[in-house]
Amino acid sequence: MSDISIRKIADLTEEISIFTDEQFSQYATSNGVDLNYEDFIFAAEDENGKLVGVIIGRAYYDEVHIGDLVIDETMRRNGLGSRLVEHVEKEYGGRGYSILTLTTFGFQAPEFYRKLGFELEFVRENKDPKLSKYFFRKALS
Repeated sequence: MSDISIRKIADLTEEISIFTDEQFSQYATSNGVDLNYEDFIFAAEDENGKLVGVIIGRAYYDEVHIGDLVIDETMRRNGLGSRLVEHVEKEYGGRGYSILTLTTFGFQAPEFYRKLGFELEFVRENKDPKLSKYFFRKALS
């Protein structure tokens, strides 16, 4: 074990992606669990093809997790974020996943997700409330 080196990798390579997929899948299968793994990215573009929003995440086991939802500052508060979240719900609902999960910080969007019907599981408090982390879930149909 002493001859193993560890290094930081700047970009996800195909080799790392294949290794990760194979190992996750083998481990899940050996434990009697269906990995059901899929990364996703949905992009919103304006009429000129300019990127104005993106939602990124991963579906695995029986949950779909939103990792990032980013909307161009000029497009915020017009329903685009809601549309992107709804798109994920429609894409993954009825496909064997039971919940949609995400985290957000206090300065980001806790109220936005509450308005979309997400249930707050818990808050990991921080001395700076802006950095308190909110964990949300929503049942998928």
